Amino acid sequence: MSEPQVELNVLSARPAPPCAVPVEVEALDTRQFARMRFLARCPAAKGAQGWRQDFVVRARVSAVVAVAAAPIRPNETIGDEHVTLERRDVTLVGDAIGAPELAVGQTSRRSLRAGEILRSGQLTAPLMVKRGDQVQMVARIEGIEVSMAGEALDAGANGAVVRVRNATSGQVVRMRVAGAGTVEPLDLPQPNRR
Repeated sequence: MSEPQVELNVLSARPAPPCAVPVEVEALDTRQFARMRFLARCPAAKGAQGWRQDFVVRARVSAVVAVAAAPIRPNETIGDEHVTLERRDVTLVGDAIGAPELAVGQTSRRSLRAGEILRSGQLTAPLMVKRGDQVQMVARIEGIEVSMAGEALDAGANGAVVRVRNATSGQVVRMRVAGAGTVEPLDLPQPNRR
């Protein structure tokens, strides 16, 4: 999320009495923006009695977030044309996506309407390897590359660990998905991936 803005509304039947010294405020419960509780305390001062009062505060949070620019079908890969940025109320949306590049290339778990906030829980990385696919088992170390054919026994997105049967030996090994139709050994150092 970018450019967050917070509006606070204090829900209280009575205003706080005057206080001769700065009021101390303690958060009692801030788990939900829609209903937070605070304790305001005025310490006793010379000639003045102190007081304590609970306040319920409701927050409204808005931010610039990624929204669907057009309807998106289930399992559809999201492209630049599917995403736009808009200011939206995200008070109750904990997993809103703030940058289009975090959504582009992902697939939708369900259909999304145009104008719907894109949420990380609704998106998933697309499958690069499907069960039964013929894959290339590739190992690269210090400029040397070795590859052989295999069969994926599991489906997986980029970076996922899947079982692969070596086409030559029949041995089943666990390998990491490195791209479309390509897997690599687990013990190789991983390049930085987005």
